[in-house]
Amino acid sequence: MKLCVIEGDGIGREVVPAAVRVLRQVIPDLEFVSAEAGWDRFQLTGEALPEETVARAKDAGAVLFGACSSPSYQVEGYASPIVSLRKRMETFANLRPTRFLPVPTAREGVNLVVVRENTEDLYVGDEQTADAGDTGTATKRITRRATERIAHTAFRLARNEKRRLVTIVHKGNVLPQTDGLFRRVAYEVASAYRDIETDELLVDTAAYWMVKEPARFDVVLTPNLYGDILSDMAAAWGGGLGLAPALNIGAEVAIAEPIHGSAPDIAGQGIANPTAVILSAAMLVRHHWNLPEIADRIDAAVNAALSKGDYTADILGANGMSTDQFADVICEQLG
Repeated sequence: MKLCVIEGDGIGREVVPAAVRVLRQVIPDLEFVSAEAGWDRFQLTGEALPEETVARAKDAGAVLFGACSSPSYQVEGYASPIVSLRKRMETFANLRPTRFLPVPTAREGVNLVVVRENTEDLYVGDEQTADAGDTGTATKRITRRATERIAHTAFRLARNEKRRLVTIVHKGNVLPQTDGLFRRVAYEVASAYRDIETDELLVDTAAYWMVKEPARFDVVLTPNLYGDILSDMAAAWGGGLGLAPALNIGAEVAIAEPIHGSAPDIAGQGIANPTAVILSAAMLVRHHWNLPEIADRIDAAVNAALSKGDYTADILGANGMSTDQFADVICEQLG
């Protein structure tokens, strides 16, 4: 087995090495290949996602991506490297679980996963500007093929993990040609999974329930943009973004990445929480390499550490552990 490691920007360069240490311990023969991508790389070379990185990712078939910085304004020649890599590797499904972890900010009873379509919607990046820059237009694209694919992913996951309910989230009342298509096709797929209960919510209603009663959800099936937003909301109930993992899945390549960003405000201080990227690596082990026992060991080690009150600064404040100290604890738990 081979893993392409892309640290990216900011705290990615601190938390990814922690996850690599964990993987080395549980899979000693795993081969690691390093590659570069991100805003820092773009500023140095004019390339955010070099072709060499794409080739290494494809050759490895598995990627661990830390975080990347993206300015909130247009920069000529720059596009988010993680979004670009997802497209290039055709990782059509983004799995973002939130479950209760033993930290003060988490909520007991929460155990949900957002299954987010990962290739289209507004994220196709088709934008135009007119009227001397006063009018911006973006294309929202939803297709039957992509919706069928992500819906089957959601229902298979529900069946495999013995979950009871898939909630289809959309805004079909306002967007009948796009979200309406997503809703209709998702229900067509649902008919092949009679053992799984299906319901639906408009995205604004789903946001309300995600805040009010997140335990209402089990599997949440969404187009790209809504999944991005709702999974960040859900992460608050799992203890925060520093503990929120994610996995992008394609037919041939999987990309593990935490939900959090590059956090430039704390980058270089050695205090970033590596839990999210460690749990993302565990998802890669479970869903891509099909090694559930090893993934269970990683999850159990994280739970044991947090249960003892081994917290990083984002949870405990100034007295919290450093990134490396927390990684030490996880490795000790793994034996």
